[in-house]
Amino acid sequence: MFSLTPLQAQIDAAAGDPLRVLVVGAGIAGTTAAQLLRVRGLHPVVIDRATDLTETGYMLALMPMADAALDDLGVHDAYREASTHIERYRLLDRHGSTVREDALGDLLSVYGDYRGISRGALLDVLTASGAPVSTETTVTSLTEGDDSVHVRFDGPSGHTEASFDLVIVADGIHSRTRRFVPGGQNPSETITDWGGWVVWAPDDGDSDLGEELWGDGFFVGSYPVKGAVGAFIGGPTAQTDAGPAAFVDSIRSRLNDSTPRLRHILDAVAEADDPFYWVLDDVRTRPWATGRTVLLGDAAAGFLPTAGIGAGMAMESAWVLCRTLEGIDSGNIHRALHAFEAAQRPRVESAQSNSRQLASLMFRLSTTLAFVRTLVMRFTSIKIALGPIIRLLQKPTAVPELAETVD
Repeated sequence: MFSLTPLQAQIDAAAGDPLRVLVVGAGIAGTTAAQLLRVRGLHPVVIDRATDLTETGYMLALMPMADAALDDLGVHDAYREASTHIERYRLLDRHGSTVREDALGDLLSVYGDYRGISRGALLDVLTASGAPVSTETTVTSLTEGDDSVHVRFDGPSGHTEASFDLVIVADGIHSRTRRFVPGGQNPSETITDWGGWVVWAPDDGDSDLGEELWGDGFFVGSYPVKGAVGAFIGGPTAQTDAGPAAFVDSIRSRLNDSTPRLRHILDAVAEADDPFYWVLDDVRTRPWATGRTVLLGDAAAGFLPTAGIGAGMAMESAWVLCRTLEGIDSGNIHRALHAFEAAQRPRVESAQSNSRQLASLMFRLSTTLAFVRTLVMRFTSIKIALGPIIRLLQKPTAVPELAETVD
């Protein structure tokens, strides 16, 4: 579990490490990287701007590319215990009728586990061996030199300064630290003008089923985790401005059919007390790496949630980064970071592009186009829709050889 630790105590613990590492952000990417560094004997300093790290968060459908990190941390069994196997995927049309149901688990099982887990439960699994973190702490300046990175912090005890051999920036899609990194000031982004609400509903007995309704101006997705169902319901922001109850009423008025899951989720959203609203956009930043600083996870490439792969890619990237850093001394940090980016960025951006392509199919306003989409999807398996991701799983990432890089 996370252990709230004064920043100076973390800095003192890292002082004798062969690599002094700062990780900014205690989300999925930052926590995975920090824990992988800890099992290798380092004491990374981890900070987060949040005041509370105990919130459950949203639901994740975790692809098999996360398995390597879970294995290295020795937590795969705990992960399986805290999650649920996703076996079936059901697609509904704009009227609520079933278009098709696919055996998604069988499709992905050859590559590893495909499981549903809440963000909070995953962080608990990752931090089971202990994870020092300093909360309410932000970076106010970051100055990179030839031999180190000098960082100034603002936190509960005031201003603190320290130097590091490496800084990993993993503070999310709306990163505040990214602005200190070349390329991070003006990342490109996809703005969908869609958003929606995330809610939790009790387990409905279909703990292996993910279900999505692709409408004409609305979307309803529900995904199992252990003991519950996580749901997202959304549409164009101009329509969601009316609020969740009114938006649910507008969806119900367009349905001719339904499933027990869909009725369950619509009720949960309409009855929720101040549900979290999620603006659907993404970010792509180039470059990721400078001499001693690297972007990781959503800070480097934030995903739309349309392919269910963002968290898996963040964990894979953290694993590749930490494996690339093995045996590296401070003088070779820049070579390791650039080798990591050269190996991993094409994979991440390929998966991100797949999410964008799916968004162009899912986020339709036209009734005619939604009708044509339903006809196409009736005869198109999920295997085709997830083709680019399956190709990534077929060719797992490789840890780059630094001898092959050029300074």
